[in-house]
Amino acid sequence: MEGQKITHLFLDIGGVILTNGWDKKMRRLAAELFGLDHEQMDERHHLTFDTFEEGKLTLDEYLDRLVFYEPRSFTCDDFKAFMFAQSQPYPEMISFIRRLRQRHGIKVATVSNEGRELTIFRIATFGLHEFVDFFISSCFVHYRKPDADIYRIAMDIAQVKPENVVYLEDRDMFVDVAQKLGIRGVIHRDYATTRAALSEFGLTLED
Repeated sequence: MEGQKITHLFLDIGGVILTNGWDKKMRRLAAELFGLDHEQMDERHHLTFDTFEEGKLTLDEYLDRLVFYEPRSFTCDDFKAFMFAQSQPYPEMISFIRRLRQRHGIKVATVSNEGRELTIFRIATFGLHEFVDFFISSCFVHYRKPDADIYRIAMDIAQVKPENVVYLEDRDMFVDVAQKLGIRGVIHRDYATTRAALSEFGLTLED
């Protein structure tokens, strides 16, 4: 429709173009590997993780609360190395986003919940700056999804109207929140269904 052309693609990082940065499966694996009480660690995580993701705690401070509140047989650097090693790319999705950006001249912004050190590591390690124009991370803007303000900030930074944005996200609730602001949403399940859904907004590729 006139005035409805998609000029910007907003997308989550974890679960869309990379694995999650630090999810419950990773925490359980960490507890097993480092001999920690998983239930206690997870309780501590839920009490403090929002603060970490909002950029109000460093990774070291978060880990002091999560793990190193008592002496351990391993170092904080050991634990951080494990955390960083969990991040892996989804090459097919990364290639897809790169090609869409190149073909259609769209701007790409990530809208993600993540701590500062993990965000910076993942951007650098996987070359996300090569195809992402704006990084709207909770640790940079101090708002977390599902707070609608993180999407308002993303649109302000990108200087785009909601009707010109399509948002790619693997969590239904976050898509719902964005849609209430007028942003069109696509729930990411896999490459094939996402490619088909984006084509309905005119974001197509030639094979």
